[in-house]
Amino acid sequence: MKDNRILPQAQRFLGRRRRVLLKLGSWSLLESLQTFVGGYSIAKSLDQGFLAGRTGLGLLWLALAAAAALAGGLATRGVFRGLADLVEPLRDGLVRRVTSKSLADAVTGCANTADSAVVSRLTHQAEIARDSFAGLVLVARSFVFTTAGALAGLASLAPQLLLIVVPPLLVGLLLFTATLIPMAACQRAFLRADEALATQAGALAEGLRDVVACGAREQVADRTYELIENEARTARTLARWAAARTLALAVSGQLPVVLLLAATPWLLRQGLTAGTLVGALTYLMQSLLPALHTLMHALGAAGTRLLVVLDRLTAGTYPDPLAAVPTTKSTGARPEFASPTPAVELSAVTFAYRPDAQPVLDKLTLTVAPGEHLTVVGPSGIGKSTLTALIAGLLTPDRGEVRVQGRPASASGPGDPSALRVLIPQQAYVFTGTLRENLLYLCPDGASPTALRHSAEAVGLGPLISRLGGYDTPLDPAALSHGERQLLALARAYVSPASLILLDEATCHLDPAAEERAETAFAERPGTLIVVAHRISSAERADRILVLDGAHAAQGTHHEMIERSPLYRDLVGQWHAERI
Repeated sequence: MKDNRILPQAQRFLGRRRRVLLKLGSWSLLESLQTFVGGYSIAKSLDQGFLAGRTGLGLLWLALAAAAALAGGLATRGVFRGLADLVEPLRDGLVRRVTSKSLADAVTGCANTADSAVVSRLTHQAEIARDSFAGLVLVARSFVFTTAGALAGLASLAPQLLLIVVPPLLVGLLLFTATLIPMAACQRAFLRADEALATQAGALAEGLRDVVACGAREQVADRTYELIENEARTARTLARWAAARTLALAVSGQLPVVLLLAATPWLLRQGLTAGTLVGALTYLMQSLLPALHTLMHALGAAGTRLLVVLDRLTAGTYPDPLAAVPTTKSTGARPEFASPTPAVELSAVTFAYRPDAQPVLDKLTLTVAPGEHLTVVGPSGIGKSTLTALIAGLLTPDRGEVRVQGRPASASGPGDPSALRVLIPQQAYVFTGTLRENLLYLCPDGASPTALRHSAEAVGLGPLISRLGGYDTPLDPAALSHGERQLLALARAYVSPASLILLDEATCHLDPAAEERAETAFAERPGTLIVVAHRISSAERADRILVLDGAHAAQGTHHEMIERSPLYRDLVGQWHAERI
C-alpha cells in the first residue's frame, strides 16, 4: 500500500475540516456519557437500591440510565449531520480527480480507446470509498469514545477491574492490527483481479467476431477462466484473514468476560459488591464487546477496502494484473501453402439479414486462388464486411455455398477450417496480458523468437515494441491507440499458421505509408490475402479487385476496373480528390 502518497493527502483533507472534526468529537463525547452512565447506574441501582431494599432509589438510577440513552440518541443524530460534511466532499473530490485524469489522457492521447475501468472508478469504486469512509469514521469515533466511557466507568466502580479487562483488550487489538496490512494486500489483489476480469470481458465483447472467426475460442476461454480462478483465489485468501480477525475479536472482546467471571471470588474478597460486578459485565457486554466487534469488522473489511480503493483512485496509472507468460515452443518456418484447391470459393451465394429484406449479396460467385491478393471495394453498407463474415464462417448463406480450401466455411468438428484463416476486423482485439501473449494466442504450438521478431518487423510493430520495453511487457489495452492495436493484431495474424488472411478495414487507423507496408508484407507472405479496402491505394496493390455495387459484382485488375466499372472510377476519383 502506497501510504506515502495517501497519508499526506488524507492529512490535508482532514486539516481543512477541523471544524467538522471538532463538531463530530463534541457530539461523540456527549454520546460516550451514555456508556459511562449506563453501567454505573446499573451498579448503583443494585447496590444502593434493589439489594438494599430501596426500590425507589433503584428505579431512580435506572431512570437516569434511560435519560442518558435518550441523550445518546440525540448525540447520534448530531453525529450523522456532521458526517455528511466530511464524507460528501471526499466523494466529490475523488470523482473530480478520476474525471480530470481521464479527460487529460484522452486529450493528450495517452488513452485513445475507451477505458472501461474508468466507469468502475467513477461509480462503483467512488461509492465504495464514500461508504467505507463514512462507516469507518462512525465506527472509529464510536469505539474510541465508547471504550473511554467504559474504561472510565470500570475505574469508577473498582480500579481492580482494569487489571482484568485492559491486558486482553490490548493483546486482541495488537493481533488485529497485525492482520491489517496483509488484509489490505489481499483486498488490493481482489480489486485488481475484479478489474482484470471486467477488462477481459469488455475486450472479448469487442473482439468476439475475431475470436470466433480465428477458432481461438478455447484459448480465450482458458484465459478468461484463469482470471475467474484468480479472483476466486484472492477471495478465499481474504476469507482466511477474516478468520484471523475473528480470533483477535475473541481475545479482546470475549476473553475479558471469561476472566471477569473466573476472578469473581477474588474480586468479592477484595470487597467488590454484586452490583459492581453486574455493572462491569454491563460495560463489557453492552458497550465494549459490541464496539470491538463493529470496529474489527469495519477496519478489517471497509478499512482495508477504503485504503486500496483510495490507492487506486489517486494513483497516476492503473495497472492491471497479468497472467503468466505461456511457454512457447521453437518451431520452424511457416510452411508454404501450395494447393490446387481454391483458397476460397463462393458458389451462387445469396445472403440477407432477414427473410423479407433485400439481399446484401445476391447469387455471388467468386473463386480466389491460393496465394492470390484480392481487394474488395464498394460503397459503405454494400456487403463487404458481410462477405468476409461469410468466408470466416460467422454467417451462413441463405443459398449457395462458401468453401475454404475445399471445406465448408462454417463447418465444425474435424472439418473446421478455423485454423486455416484469420479475420482482423476494424476494431482489433487486444487483451490484458503481455505483448508476447497477444501476439501468440493464435499459435497453439507457439512460434520461434525469429518468427515472432520477423512478424513484428514485417508489419512495422518494432517501434511500439521498443517503446513498451520488449515482448514480455505488460499491456494495458486502454493505453494503446487504435492504430497501435491494429498493428498488434496484424503482427498476430502474420505469425499465425493460417494460410488465409482476411483484413476487414484492418488498417483504417494507420497512415497510408504504414498501411502500404503492412499490406505489402501480407502480400509477400505465403498464403492468400483478402482485403476490404479502406483506401483505393489498397486496390492498386492487389492482384485482382472485386467491386460490389449492390446489383452485381465486377472483377478484374485496377486498369480493367477503371475501364469497365463506373462505380470504381467514381471511387478512385473521390479518393484522389480527398488527397488533394
